[in-house]
Amino acid sequence: MLKPLVPEGEALRRAFQWLAEQGYCTLKTVEKASLLFDLTPRDEEFLLQQFVYHRGAASGIAESG
Repeated sequence: MLKPLVPEGEALRRAFQWLAEQGYCTLKTVEKASLLFDLTPRDEEFLLQQFVYHRGAASGIAESG
């Protein structure tokens, strides 16, 4: 069984939770979270991978181009 994905760092955890509560995430919502929670570029990239690129591909958004 896979462990649930838990980001390291308090600001990243709070941003991750905030984004999860937003529903569908876009580049703009991740950018907003990055500013709200004062994240590093690496943290922002992690959120993009989890909420935009990965979920977009899973929902078929990436294929409809």
